Amino acid sequence: MSSEEFEKLHEIYNSLFDELKLIPDRALKCNGEEKRRLLRTFDERRGEAEEVLQGMEKELHAAPSTFRNTMSTKLRLYRRDMGKLQRDMKSSESAHGTSARPIDGGHQGIYSSQNQQSTYLQSQRALLLQGHESLNSATQSLERSQRIAAETDQVAADTIEELGEQREQLDRTRNRLANTGENLSRSRKILRAMSRRLMTNKLLLSIIILMELAILGAVIYLKFFRK
Repeated sequence: MSSEEFEKLHEIYNSLFDELKLIPDRALKCNGEEKRRLLRTFDERRGEAEEVLQGMEKELHAAPSTFRNTMSTKLRLYRRDMGKLQRDMKSSESAHGTSARPIDGGHQGIYSSQNQQSTYLQSQRALLLQGHESLNSATQSLERSQRIAAETDQVAADTIEELGEQREQLDRTRNRLANTGENLSRSRKILRAMSRRLMTNKLLLSIIILMELAILGAVIYLKFFRK
């Protein structure tokens, strides 16, 4: 995110620098009021460029380490170019011994122009600061969204892990129930076999008793009733 903002400031700086680098040559070719106007314009644009460079330095400190070397190299080049422009402008200013002070007759018009330019500069600064604030707010919002997403991922991972443990518990319970069902089936088979043996034993016992009663009856008949 910081590198993207750096590129935006880079575009603004290039626009200002393109305007600034034309002023020294133009100042060499003019005198009087026109030259003073160019000097004021140069100072104003240089101030704006300096603010942009300061913003780029802040972005450099906040940028990821993978972008810092390239950004730092660009910033050093921009500082060097601005220093060269200032030296060229000083040379142009002293070429004809011209002072940046306006003549008395033009005070009112110059002050009016300066006020307009100052108002324009302040509005541009306000827009630049507003853009920085909007970018910072968007960055903070994105960071909050990333934290929420990370927390959501963690909750989802914990839930999946808990569901996995519950599934293992259900599998173990199902296996125990299956074993219990098998044990019950074996128990029922054993009980049925025991029941059949018991009925068989009862039947045999009943037959034996009937046979003994028949034998006893026959003995009694033969002994007491048969002559």
